[in-house]
Amino acid sequence: MEPMAVVALIMVVGLVITAPIAAVHGVPSFDAESLTWLVISGAGNVGGLVLTYKALRIGQVALVAPLVSTEGAIAATIALLAGESLAPGVGVALAIVAVGVCLSSVPEAAETERRLAHDQPATVFFAVAAALVFGTSLYATGRAGHTLPSSWVVLSARLIGTVALAMPLAVAGRLGMVRRAIPLIVVAGICEVLGFYSYSAGSRDGIAVASVLSSQFATLAAVGAYVLFGERLSRIQLAGVISVIVGVSLLSALRA
Repeated sequence: MEPMAVVALIMVVGLVITAPIAAVHGVPSFDAESLTWLVISGAGNVGGLVLTYKALRIGQVALVAPLVSTEGAIAATIALLAGESLAPGVGVALAIVAVGVCLSSVPEAAETERRLAHDQPATVFFAVAAALVFGTSLYATGRAGHTLPSSWVVLSARLIGTVALAMPLAVAGRLGMVRRAIPLIVVAGICEVLGFYSYSAGSRDGIAVASVLSSQFATLAAVGAYVLFGERLSRIQLAGVISVIVGVSLLSALRA
């Protein structure tokens, strides 16, 4: 399946889940600023997914994952540049977590050389673009979540993705789906909604902290592969996992 079709179907699943919840909460009072952040949040989420799937289609996970996982650090940087302040020591803890996230997604050198032998420069371009778009979207999501209900913040990407991607692709006859991919798309749609709800709630207390912690998908994927599929963690990955644990523990102690 082409990347845009995958993202479109994930957005449709999310819309089916979030639209009734948003309807129950009623239409909030929008102003120009909150509406702008809402659109950037939703469009950035959709655009970031399209770019990520595009990068994965032409390149290898070993190259794409570390680059995309910098989204949290990008969002945190934007938040700090915009004037958000951090308590003493919190910045150090976040830096440790960010470094750990990147390290945990890097495979062994030999495997990396084997997998990346045929990667194209376009892979790097799409992965870096995805990280930048995702980072901007994370910051916008946090800003929108300060003034709007989480249900509407989560709904924005699902609505934009359905209108801008799913409907045009359906009209063009390009929204076909392989039957065995249905469970994966449904699970992805559900996880996207749950993840956005969690981040929207967490970012109310600080966008920088929430964005860095939310980018731990690379670490969790490495640990999950080790536990579920017996994949061996390289020394670099193990160091990354330990760094994340240390950083999160330090952050928890400082925030307590």
